[in-house]
Amino acid sequence: MRVLRTFKGKPLSGSVSVAGDKSISHRAIMFGSLAEGITQVSGLLEGEDVLSTIGAFRAMGVEIEKQDAGAYTIHGVGLDGLEEPDNVIDLGNAGTSMRLLSGVLASQSFMSILTGDDSLRGRPMGRIVKPLTLMGARILGRDDNRLAPLVIQGTELVPIDYQSPVASAQVKSAVLLAGLNTAGETSVTEPALSRDHTERMLASFGAEVERDGLRVMVDGWPTLTGQTLRVPTDPSAAAFPMVAALLIPGSDITLTGVGMNPTRTGLITLLEMMGANIERLDERDVGGEPVADLRIRHSELKGIEVPPEVIPSAIDEFPVFFVAAAMAEGETLLREAKELRVKESDRIAAMVTGLKALGATLEEREDGAIIQGQPQGLKGGAEVDSHTDHRIAMSFLVAGLACREPVTVLRCDNVDTSFPGFAGLMRGLGANVEEGRAL
Repeated sequence: MRVLRTFKGKPLSGSVSVAGDKSISHRAIMFGSLAEGITQVSGLLEGEDVLSTIGAFRAMGVEIEKQDAGAYTIHGVGLDGLEEPDNVIDLGNAGTSMRLLSGVLASQSFMSILTGDDSLRGRPMGRIVKPLTLMGARILGRDDNRLAPLVIQGTELVPIDYQSPVASAQVKSAVLLAGLNTAGETSVTEPALSRDHTERMLASFGAEVERDGLRVMVDGWPTLTGQTLRVPTDPSAAAFPMVAALLIPGSDITLTGVGMNPTRTGLITLLEMMGANIERLDERDVGGEPVADLRIRHSELKGIEVPPEVIPSAIDEFPVFFVAAAMAEGETLLREAKELRVKESDRIAAMVTGLKALGATLEEREDGAIIQGQPQGLKGGAEVDSHTDHRIAMSFLVAGLACREPVTVLRCDNVDTSFPGFAGLMRGLGANVEEGRAL
């Protein structure tokens, strides 16, 4: 079991580039494999989740060559070129892979089985099985088809106009990807706008994608053509040094090339509402995605009421947002965020329990929390369980940098899932991060 420990020290400073965007990295591998011709990808996140996606497509006959760190060549096989895998596909902790792959595999001419680790096998899959079944997919899973492993017998599908009950990029993407190999137009309407990386990248590969408000449509049987892509750095990964710099007096850091897709910048919106000093520099476009360099300086944060409409664009960053709110002045109220309970862990319960152990004052609600900030900082001096959730682990490590006493975080093995080199990058900015032992 990997244990990491952080403690208060000098201000953070310097300029760094965080890990490549995980969501875009998954899609680059998938769409490059389904395209015709060669796709060149650079800046790819080489975390465990993305490597699981690479392994899955290699198991289905796609040649994917590593050229250099983060640089890969994908020899696409087209929408109908995948081969039946000769074994179960193990996706580890990669929920994005399992949900999006289900959409891809539902229309193939072969049978496949998707599984993962204990955490992934406990995450809800019924939300993608339902719309895919409406399209004619044949999918079996545990607990009345709600949990993995998933057995998918590919078959011919029909297009649908799906009204999604949740704003989820993974649900939307699963349906749209199934629609690629289906005659006619497939559409998804969401209650709020979720991440749109799938729509952007599919269009860049040559798919016919249209948006009308909260409804997105894709035409079936496009010819996808190989591309040259550079993956922006991950705003979810940037969240951790960003919040650390805001909380530690005297800090002044720059994060370069951060993805600024408006469906991903909810945390920045919330932090700026709290009074954060975040400056956007050299705003530009990279491969259809907006990016910028971000200069972040220590700020006196104030509690806020989180607008529900911002939640979908900040859903992965709420663990570290909890940390910022716990050290802000005044009360922060989070509601309508029940989705946090079905991530890699129950993130509401995990953050409330862990922050209380560090001396924070907060109240757990079914769909969020009420957090009473302590701008003087938390006491710390505790051992916290990450529940094997990489974002929970990194959030409490950030908290330890601003606590009066050290914080020890257990079960940090999955940090490399989304942010390889996290500890080293934080040390490079001046943070006190060390390998430790359980107390």
